[in-house]
Amino acid sequence: IDTRSKFKYLLGHIPNALHLGSWQVFTQKIKGVRGILIQDPQFIVNKFKPYGIHPNKKVVLYGESTDPWRTDGRFFWMFERFGFNKVSILRGGLSNWQKSGGKLELGREKQQSKSSLTIKDINLNNLVSADQEWIAKRLGSKNLVIIDNRTRDEYYGAQPYGSLRGGHIPTAVHIHWPDFFSSEGYIKEKNKITAILEQHKISAEKEIIVYCTGGVRSAMAYFVLRHLGFKTRNYDGSWWDWSLNPKLPIETS
Repeated sequence: IDTRSKFKYLLGHIPNALHLGSWQVFTQKIKGVRGILIQDPQFIVNKFKPYGIHPNKKVVLYGESTDPWRTDGRFFWMFERFGFNKVSILRGGLSNWQKSGGKLELGREKQQSKSSLTIKDINLNNLVSADQEWIAKRLGSKNLVIIDNRTRDEYYGAQPYGSLRGGHIPTAVHIHWPDFFSSEGYIKEKNKITAILEQHKISAEKEIIVYCTGGVRSAMAYFVLRHLGFKTRNYDGSWWDWSLNPKLPIETS
């Protein structure tokens, strides 16, 4: 599955790759908050079935290693949220495919045979997601770590994406999601990522919540942490959601 824009997909994609639309296609706006994942099983079936997608099949996602948002991470988290257990991201994305001698295909996707997907096959995984209520109830817990994956300026109060308030969730530590990757867009070695986490006293015994503005950048951090075996949840409402509720506390330092 190609997670890039439709325009880029048409200009060249891995042969037989599918294009499901942008990550926004799978979201809804609730009480003024953008980016909330649609969790209706019938909606999911209607979107996936025509493309032959089914949980018993392996799903391989790819994007661009230089994408500042890394939407392939959002799709990875989305599929896991929908209960898919056989999901991977192509290391290095499309550029790595081409560097390895892989060919590209132009134009639209080929007609697929429908899968046998039904709503009974959609088993939402509640262990990989968090909302503001879930987080607010656990703020200050010694067994919980909250990671803000936005830029440092956003963490300290910048509002480049229209958030109602600036700052971060109290107790959240700052780790910009690209810190988990090399300059070429490849995930760093386990010991290097572990060293980053240890700086913030993050260990495998703790549950980790990741967030950004709308749960896209943080979804790539979610992928990295899941890849390393950490218990992780992505907050899809993220700062758009948290900042909109005046009853929720924020920090700017």
